[in-house]
Amino acid sequence: MLILVRHGRTAANKAGQLQGRLDQDLDEVGEQQAVAVAAMVMGIGRVDAVISSPLQRAQQTAAAFGLPVETDERFIELSYGVYEGVKHADVPSEVWNNWRKDFGYVPEGGESLAALDVRVRAACNDLIERASTSNVVVVSHVSPMKAAVAWALGVDIGISWNCHLDHASVCRIDFRDGRPILYTFNETTTIE
Repeated sequence: MLILVRHGRTAANKAGQLQGRLDQDLDEVGEQQAVAVAAMVMGIGRVDAVISSPLQRAQQTAAAFGLPVETDERFIELSYGVYEGVKHADVPSEVWNNWRKDFGYVPEGGESLAALDVRVRAACNDLIERASTSNVVVVSHVSPMKAAVAWALGVDIGISWNCHLDHASVCRIDFRDGRPILYTFNETTTIE
């Protein structure tokens, strides 16, 4: 099974800021969430491998599993460019509209949802065989996780605007005859 885990909370998350590639550590709540989500996942079954985005918040969450952590750059968060560190409410409405209407939209210095989707789908495809025979945890971020869910469902990245993932949440993708099947979405622990 492919077990997607969103990192725990950071100070930027708490402040309601777009974080993107800002490389922040988990805050105290995020550290507790990392421990809790690792315990939840390992309480359901064995974990054979842990893969993580290179950003610290994901690496720190991955470390809570107590196993060696492989790093895969393709699971890094979307780059919001000039909007990184900006509060969600302060991002101009036309920017949000551009992202929703045009998956190829690239904010200044950033990355498009289409580009994120391509790299995440490639990473997921590379894990099919491995995750079909073992339990692989991938610790990542909200946008790559939504792209992986879209991949599993066979839909486009536009689904991102119609779903929500909490910090330290889990999505499980199983495989049948080499095809991904979304098994669970946004499983959480009680730490907020």
